[in-house]
Amino acid sequence: MIKKDYYEILNVTRTVSEEEIKKSYRTIAMQCHPDKNPGNKKAEEQFKEAAEAYEVLSDRQKREIYDQYGHEGLSSTGFRGFSGFDDIFSHFSNIFEDAFGYGNIRGRGQSRYAASAGADLRYDLKISFLDAAFGLTTTIELEKSATCHKCHGTGAAPGSSPETCRTCKGRGQVIQSSGFFTISSTCPHCNGYGKFISKPCENCRGMGKEQISKTVQLKIPAGVETGSRLRLRGEGEAGDRGGTDGDLYVFIHVEEHDIFTRSGDDIICRVPISFVHAALGGTVEVPALQGKEKLKIPRGTQNGKTFRLKGKGIAHIRGYGRGDQIIEIFVQIPTELCKKQEELLVEFEKLNQTAS
Repeated sequence: MIKKDYYEILNVTRTVSEEEIKKSYRTIAMQCHPDKNPGNKKAEEQFKEAAEAYEVLSDRQKREIYDQYGHEGLSSTGFRGFSGFDDIFSHFSNIFEDAFGYGNIRGRGQSRYAASAGADLRYDLKISFLDAAFGLTTTIELEKSATCHKCHGTGAAPGSSPETCRTCKGRGQVIQSSGFFTISSTCPHCNGYGKFISKPCENCRGMGKEQISKTVQLKIPAGVETGSRLRLRGEGEAGDRGGTDGDLYVFIHVEEHDIFTRSGDDIICRVPISFVHAALGGTVEVPALQGKEKLKIPRGTQNGKTFRLKGKGIAHIRGYGRGDQIIEIFVQIPTELCKKQEELLVEFEKLNQTAS
């Protein structure tokens, strides 16, 4: 099934601000809310689509990936949208709180203290043409959040632990009534977490996470190209309350080469030869990825003629072997001639006319 464009779903342009995205989503969510449209499957579907679109476009990193690579780029990061209404309401409780004055309109409130995975990170890496051809091992420096080494992510000072909230009994929500709605709002005592920390960890101030600098080793396979993406599991932001760490996505950008261009796994270069070489033939040295190669030029080679060196191109990233090197001959015509050269060329032309 082909997914709709997220910008079209929210009725916004691709250059719209985050605040305008939020405003548009609020409007659609209120119009299509399942409790306002009981039994209306179309409204429910629009409600889900809007929530998924907002989840992507309100997140700067996800929006950037979507703008560049579309739905396919998001699916490769593990994004799958929402599994149901509970997931939507708990994820965007702040939106519904703004719209209706309460936290969770359907009364499905749950404690936010449950473990949650950390955010994914993106790193853009520029490498040389030759490194892309042969692969390399390198390191990068990251600034990221990590589980606090003192409280091990609990947020509580060593020797203590988070306590269950007495106001909401650990649910994170308190039940209220508003007309025909049964509404649960965020607990004012624990802010929806279901637990509170009476003695915060001094190192992370109760957050359970701390900022660190980390050196990460990357093994870049031969054959990558601009747009290739490496995924390092667990090297993203730290999870909350024991949740798994996010992943690190390294996007590859390959620099242009002075001599070679790439076409799939083949490389292409232009090699100049003199018109004498072109006419009489001979052997010339041509540049290659690993130095130089000898190329035999047949007699009468024309300008633009191409030759192929098998297996001298880029490594196949998903299999064995390499592409080819394609050499395009460029016959150089001298722009300055001495008198003797001119005389010889004139004589050459007379001989051609006599032969014909």
